[in-house]
Amino acid sequence: MSELLISTEPATGAELWSAPIGDAASEVAAARAAWHAWAAQSVAYRTEALRRFANVVRARETQMADLIARETGKPLWEAVTEVGAVVNKVDISINAYSERTPTRRLEGALGSKVAVRHKPHGVLAVLGPYNFPAHLPNGHIVPALLAGNAVVFKPSEKTPATGALLVECLHEAGIPQGVVRLLIGGPDQGRALAAQEGIDGLLFTGSARAGQSLHRQFADTPNKILALELGGNNPLVVWEAKDIGAAAVIAVQSAYLSAGQRCTAARRLIVQERQADQLVAAVLKLLDRIIVDHPHATPQPFMGPVIDMAAADHLQGQFLDLMMRGGRVIRRLDRPHESRPYLTPALIDVSGIENRPDEELFGPVLQLIRVADFDAAIDEANATRFGLAASLVGGSPQLYDRFWANVRAGVINWNKPTNGAPSNAPFGGVGLSGNHRPSAYYAADYCAYPVTSSEAEIARASIGEGLRDPNMLED
Repeated sequence: MSELLISTEPATGAELWSAPIGDAASEVAAARAAWHAWAAQSVAYRTEALRRFANVVRARETQMADLIARETGKPLWEAVTEVGAVVNKVDISINAYSERTPTRRLEGALGSKVAVRHKPHGVLAVLGPYNFPAHLPNGHIVPALLAGNAVVFKPSEKTPATGALLVECLHEAGIPQGVVRLLIGGPDQGRALAAQEGIDGLLFTGSARAGQSLHRQFADTPNKILALELGGNNPLVVWEAKDIGAAAVIAVQSAYLSAGQRCTAARRLIVQERQADQLVAAVLKLLDRIIVDHPHATPQPFMGPVIDMAAADHLQGQFLDLMMRGGRVIRRLDRPHESRPYLTPALIDVSGIENRPDEELFGPVLQLIRVADFDAAIDEANATRFGLAASLVGGSPQLYDRFWANVRAGVINWNKPTNGAPSNAPFGGVGLSGNHRPSAYYAADYCAYPVTSSEAEIARASIGEGLRDPNMLED
C-alpha cells in the first residue's frame, strides 16, 4: 500500500484530507508527453481555457475558501480574499503576457524584417508554499500555462488539499490532465522533482533557506530557468507621523495579518525616538482588541493559529533568544492553547541588542527599534541580507523620495503596510529575498524566452571583402 500524506487542520488537529505520495519521475514524464500539443495551441485557445478556469473557481468560491481556511488556519474572510486573487490572476496574466511578451516586427536592412517572438520553456516545476496555498502557486501556474508550458505542481506538504483542489479546477476547465500534473509529497518529493532531468525550470515560493538550496542545486544547469520568490526581514519605518493612530493600524496590519505568516510582513518597527512611546501605546491598544480564534469563529478573528506545532515551537524559541540577548518584552508571545499552534501577537524592544539575528521570524512577532535620526533609520532598514519589502509611514514627499532612493527592497511603500502588494505590478526582492526573477505581473518574463529572427522572403547574399578577384584565379 502506498504511503499517505495526511493534512490536518491547525485550529483543531482534525484530519482533513489524505492521498498517496506521488512519484516525481512519472509526473514529469506525463507532463512532457502532453506538453507539445499544448504548446502548439494558439494563445487565444490557451487564454479561453484559463478564463474557463477562472469561472470554475468563481463557481466553487465557497468550497475553496472553506478549505483554505481549514487547512491553513487563516480566518474565513481572509481565505475568501485569497480565492478572489486566484480568479483575478487570470485576467492580470493575460494582460501581462500581451504587454511583456508580445510579438514585435521591426524593419531590418535591405528590406528584411526583424521579428521578436516568445517560446515556452517546456515543462516547469512549481513548488508552492503553505501560507497562500492557492494564490501563490497559481501566480506561477497561470502565466506558465498561458505561455504554453506544461506544469508539475507540488503543493506544500502542509496544505496539499488546497493544491489538489486547484489542479482539479484547472482540469475541470478543460486544461488537459497531462498538461497540469499534481505531485503529492513532502520535502523528499520536492527535491526529487527539482532534480528531474525532464524539467526545463522550477518556479519556487518559500523560505530563503530552501531557495539557497535550490540555487546551489541548479548551479550546474544554467539551461534551466529558476525563479525564486523568498522571504524577508522587512522594515516598517515610522517618522514624523501626523496621525499616530493610523500609523499604529498600519503597523498592526503589516506585522500580524495572516498571523505574521506573510513574506512581506513587517518584522522590524523602526521608530523616531520621540514618537516611540506614543506609537507603542497606540499599538498596544489595538493588540488588546485583536481576536485570535479558529477560522469560522463568530465574531471573525483577526488571525488564527500558525500552520503547525513545529512552527509555533520554532517561533517561541526565536522569541526567547531575543529575550536572552537583552530584548525588552512589551507584549509577550503567549500560547493560549498548549495543544494547538495558537500564538498571541507579540512586541519586543530590541533597540539595545547588538548583532541582532538577521532572520525571518515567520509569525506574529514585531521587533521595535528606536533611532534618533533618519539616517539611522535608513541604516537600520538596510541592516539585513534580505530585501523584499519596506514601508515608510509619515514624513514629507521629499523624505519619502530619500527613503525610496536609499532603502534596498523590491517593494517600497509610503503610508501603506509592507504587505498586500498588488498583483498588477511586479513582485520580488533583492538579496536573500529572490534571484532577480520578480513574479506577479512580471511572471510572464520567466515563463517564456524571447527568440529574435532576421527574415527575408528572398535569399540574397554577397561577400564584400576578403575574397580574391575571380578574374585573377588560375585555370
